[in-house]
Amino acid sequence: MNKRLLLFYSGVVVFLLGCGPKPRTFGYDLDFLRKHDTGLIVLRSGDEEVVVSPKYQGKVFTSTVSGDDGPSFGWIHYKAFEGPLDAHMNAYGGENRLWLGPEGGRFSLFFPKDAKMEFANWKTPSAFDTEPWEVMSRSDSLVVLRKDMQLVNYAGTRLSLSIDRWIGIMDRVEVDRALGLSNNSGTAVVGYRTENLMTNMGSQVWTDTTGMPCVWMLDMFNPSPSTTIVIPYSSAAGDTSKPTTTDYFGEIQPDRIKYSDGVLYFKADGKSRGKLGIHPGRAKPVAGSYDAASRVLTIISFDVDPQARYLNQEWNTTKPPFSGDAVNAYNDGPLADGSQMGPFYELESVSPAAFLGTQETLFHHRVYAGTGETLAHQHAVYHFTGSEEGLNKISQKVLGASINQIKGAFH
Repeated sequence: MNKRLLLFYSGVVVFLLGCGPKPRTFGYDLDFLRKHDTGLIVLRSGDEEVVVSPKYQGKVFTSTVSGDDGPSFGWIHYKAFEGPLDAHMNAYGGENRLWLGPEGGRFSLFFPKDAKMEFANWKTPSAFDTEPWEVMSRSDSLVVLRKDMQLVNYAGTRLSLSIDRWIGIMDRVEVDRALGLSNNSGTAVVGYRTENLMTNMGSQVWTDTTGMPCVWMLDMFNPSPSTTIVIPYSSAAGDTSKPTTTDYFGEIQPDRIKYSDGVLYFKADGKSRGKLGIHPGRAKPVAGSYDAASRVLTIISFDVDPQARYLNQEWNTTKPPFSGDAVNAYNDGPLADGSQMGPFYELESVSPAAFLGTQETLFHHRVYAGTGETLAHQHAVYHFTGSEEGLNKISQKVLGASINQIKGAFH
């Protein structure tokens, strides 16, 4: 091929590439997801958009503040869509997904009865791993999904339940009201609230003998060397005890975690696998992260009940079953063999253990606070972009840490 013809074809390729959305823009991810889920739902409020997939378990896959050319905030595992199905977990990604716990412990939903708790025996239940969910209603700003499930826990108890999941995009007034913000000029935000209702549909009351599930929300985001997770926690006067569980997957290296004035900082670079959690007595109903390079401040808010019992999710049956955490964070990294699913990082919240009665015994007493046949768990996600001055006001107000404190945590 002569030089002139080569230049011509090169120009055509550049032109064609320039006509479509670029990789890692919201438009790019939206086009990709539509190829795999023709029933994809996009919630909108002005230029803010949120993508929900009924086919892929009601996940919020990603969101943006500024339309197709804007940033795509969710982590999407493109290779997982190629198949075949994985025997353990199909990690499609998504910046907000619903699982049920506990993962480990005496009432685990991920291990068969009496099986050794090791990876070979670990399997995510199909109802929230691969099966589609039903759309009950939808509008431009709200979608309601439902999934009926039949599960068996590690104790051998058969659980019949239904999940109703409400996902609604929020406008700026609603975001500011929810987080107690004001005078936020110089920033843009996309925010959405989810309400996740779990109902006992069976004939057996869920007790501390039978075991019971909990609602588990996991948000997967894109890591970077400049991203730091920020989790505020409470401490009683003079309390010097360790505020976190840091050995879910082996002890987190001390240079990757820092505590300062009631705030935990955790590296979210996707280079070292580690998970931490904070018990309900010390957890606050917010957590977040900041990517200094992209100037993206992410905040999650969620329900916490310091008086409730939370299920232990660790892969053992020796720890007390109700010694679990209310909020978690995970940083992905290479496994022992060098392979890696991501990289990504996660912010997570968990509901209390669902001690739920049956429809027969509580037919006329539906309660939405965790003490009846239905348990509700709210979890919201917000992404702020803009000037560091504007982001700093939000971070200080909601997370109790300045942008400079976050940037300087590991530098």
